[in-house]
Amino acid sequence: MSSLKSGAVGSDVYVAVVTTGGTIAMQHDESAGGAVPSLAGSDFTAALPPDAPRLRTEEIVNLPSSHFTVETLTSIRERVSALVGEPDVVGVVVTHGTDTMEETAYLLDLTIAGEKPVVLTGAMRTASEVGYDGYANLTASARVAAAPQARGLGAVIVFNDEVHAARHVTKMHTLSVATFQSPGWGPIGRVEGDAVIIHQRLERASLPWRGLESPVALIKLTVGAEPDPLEHALERGVRGIVIEALGGGRVPPSWLPVIERARGQRVPVVVASRCPSGRVWDGYGYPGAYRSLLDLGCLFAQGINGQKARIKLMVALAAADAAEDVAGLWRSS
Repeated sequence: MSSLKSGAVGSDVYVAVVTTGGTIAMQHDESAGGAVPSLAGSDFTAALPPDAPRLRTEEIVNLPSSHFTVETLTSIRERVSALVGEPDVVGVVVTHGTDTMEETAYLLDLTIAGEKPVVLTGAMRTASEVGYDGYANLTASARVAAAPQARGLGAVIVFNDEVHAARHVTKMHTLSVATFQSPGWGPIGRVEGDAVIIHQRLERASLPWRGLESPVALIKLTVGAEPDPLEHALERGVRGIVIEALGGGRVPPSWLPVIERARGQRVPVVVASRCPSGRVWDGYGYPGAYRSLLDLGCLFAQGINGQKARIKLMVALAAADAAEDVAGLWRSS
């Protein structure tokens, strides 16, 4: 189902809004004992101000993003890619639950090339709560999607009047309306009233799209952790492994033989950091530090967190014609 609202964008072009559910679409339901997805695209368009860009809405799913599957992500990516290719679409907005929004944003940024803005947004408060932020976020997102100065940015998250690059943004707070931040980088722009201000632009690199290969495991390291989760991942035949390592990319020495076994089985191992910002690198010489992992043929998640590294590895695995191609694809983007 789709709906159309006219606004500031010319009558021959529009911003496509793809709805997928999330808190932005939720209202309290007494029988459910809490808020559930219920708002549709027509509810969003009816609430936007008259000077908002001209919109057309359509629904893919209406779910909490914690319920999304790999297939859901694939469906969203395919539809957004198709919309970007339509000549009368100036930009795309995806309404989305905040729990996994950064992963979808990164997938779209990594696999959809071109100049048209792709904006993800949502809400931290339901439409039944005081201070519902959904309509404000959607209005700001539509303005960014329609703004000429936002062309070439790739996928971004617009939340609380800030524009964040998909590569750097992450959810930082369980409840705050300012939950999306880019640690170490900050927002690349802002929406102030009807003005879209972009003050930073990133170089973009994309990967060819052939789908999302799974399963890919994400394992977070803690002090004294044994390599059992890594052993179990190999036993169940995962296609790739991402390790959120300590500091600049360090693991306990007991993990090294299992990582070496994974590499011997041609399973790619990507090392990210559990720190919220900073490079995966160090200058140490002891076992388990960066150099040990480099010598074992691990790949490194420079500038992205573990959950985004998992998305990137899934894309690279699907795009690779052979196991030895994965490293080249990884390093190219």
